[in-house]
Amino acid sequence: VKPFSATAFHNGKEVEVTEADLKGKWSAVVFYPADFTFVCPSELISLDKNIDQFTQRNVDVLAISVDSQFSHAAWRNTPIQQGGIGSVNFTMVADTSHEICRIYGVEHFEANVALRATFIVDQDKVVRAQFVNDLPLGRNIGEILRTIDSLQHFEANGEVCPMNWEKGAKAMNPDAEGVKSWLVEKYPEQQ
Repeated sequence: VKPFSATAFHNGKEVEVTEADLKGKWSAVVFYPADFTFVCPSELISLDKNIDQFTQRNVDVLAISVDSQFSHAAWRNTPIQQGGIGSVNFTMVADTSHEICRIYGVEHFEANVALRATFIVDQDKVVRAQFVNDLPLGRNIGEILRTIDSLQHFEANGEVCPMNWEKGAKAMNPDAEGVKSWLVEKYPEQQ
């Protein structure tokens, strides 16, 4: 993660956020196009409704758009029934200069907003996974959590997580014997 500094809105007040805040914990850095838009509230409300799932995994959520902290506060203070997002429990970063979305390579130059992107950053500030969607396509919170589970499983056990792996499923050792064993168990009919 490259250096950045920005003002954010969190728990009813303005705070300063830098890339140093990502060290020591996993983070989900979630870019979205703009406040008071259409797909974005569905995603941010879903993030908030699943915040305990992120907390259980020791993952902080940072939502970033090119709007100001004042716009974030107004959107957060607008009830869901009126197109707002309500009192979300994660930090909303103001990237009014577009510096952070440029650092991450997710600025949509024609629309002048950030693409719908998610970066999973580990405790050492290393980007371990990224998803970048075009503006009309909302992300899947379940897939973000599955990706975090997979990365954390690898960190804890040294086993790699094959396609469609879910927490609690069998993973594989990262060697020829490990893949053979997994494939034989997964696809016995193709022996």
